Amino acid sequence: MSDESESPDSPDSPADGTEAPQGASDAVVAVAADAGPAESPAAAQSAAGAPTAAPDAGQEPDGTDLDDEAEPSLGAPTLDAALEAVLLVTDQPVDVATLASLVRRPAGEVAGRLEALAADYASAGRGFDLREVAGGWRFYTRPDCAEVVERYVRDGQQARLTQAALETLAVVAYRQPVTRARISAVRGVNVDGVMRTLTSRGLIAETGHEEHSGAILYRTTELFLERLGIRSLEELPPVADYLPDIELLDEFIGNTSSGD
Repeated sequence: MSDESESPDSPDSPADGTEAPQGASDAVVAVAADAGPAESPAAAQSAAGAPTAAPDAGQEPDGTDLDDEAEPSLGAPTLDAALEAVLLVTDQPVDVATLASLVRRPAGEVAGRLEALAADYASAGRGFDLREVAGGWRFYTRPDCAEVVERYVRDGQQARLTQAALETLAVVAYRQPVTRARISAVRGVNVDGVMRTLTSRGLIAETGHEEHSGAILYRTTELFLERLGIRSLEELPPVADYLPDIELLDEFIGNTSSGD
């Protein structure tokens, strides 16, 4: 008796013995054809992340043939040190944009460090503050240190007045209010430089103008009285015994200053 059934091992028969649907074999062939040739072992290794060939000797690691720019130099040991150095030498507030350009860092980073430094100085009780004023940052002495700062400004300057300055100050003290021309006439020399010195020391000050000539009049200040330890000009020691007759002196001054 002949066996007309197909063998279960036939390529066209499914493993469970059921008949394969029409066209299944064709579909399998089409999928295999679309997949293309199998990848080579080298290609598979590359796809798996194996190191690729090194770039040419003339190329940078980023694949370009241009040298990478060096990172901008800060110009100081740390960012805080750079900011402090700049702010110590300025005489006016410096804005964040300018500071960022100087230290070559982002403006946001610079602003953050400035705020941190200001907080550190305040918490440490230093003699100065870092403040943001007028759109910029600057160091200021602390308000509770004002007394010692004022003491330095007024009394800490140890330079003594020259003989010329003392003589000029005496003329102002005894003849005030007095013009610069009259002081020069009494002393017989130009007193412009000495007058600037006395004014900068706070010992004399302008007090109006002479009526007929419009020349600036000068007088002594409260600091002058304080330095001498007296309460008013009436306590100045008399000098009449050491001066020529006042009428002759006025006449002499009038004659020598008439051309001014």
